[in-house]
Amino acid sequence: MTMAGPLVCFTLRLGPGVEIQSALQKFVREKGLQAPFVVTCVGSVSAAKLRLAKAIADKPGAGGHEIIDLDQRYEIVSLVGTLNDGTHLHVSLADKNGAVIGGHVMNLTVFTTAEIVIGESCRETYSRVMEDSTGHPQLVVNKRLSQKL
Repeated sequence: MTMAGPLVCFTLRLGPGVEIQSALQKFVREKGLQAPFVVTCVGSVSAAKLRLAKAIADKPGAGGHEIIDLDQRYEIVSLVGTLNDGTHLHVSLADKNGAVIGGHVMNLTVFTTAEIVIGESCRETYSRVMEDSTGHPQLVVNKRLSQKL
């Protein structure tokens, strides 16, 4: 049986020209968060750099990934991920026609605003360990020794 743990939330508003991923990393460091994640985000971006997965059935993580640069305005329709060392974020963006594109966040620049709610699991800590089978650092979840409420 899994027991639910306490959750603390923080709300952050980022303004025009701010790079979202680095701003989130700075916020997490300043607050000393140990198990942070994105709860929700609404806003818009003027530019984005995304990594798209290149799956190779017999070799997970092998091969290159396509990187795309988007240089127009998009609405953020979803932003999810963990914010510990080695932030891991995925985004879905809608263009002026409503067409959606998404991928692994490498860079997102705010156009008008980004209103972000960050949660922290108060009974866990997050870290990352390089996994040879995927070639990427993977999330490790540990029980927190001291809990804050």
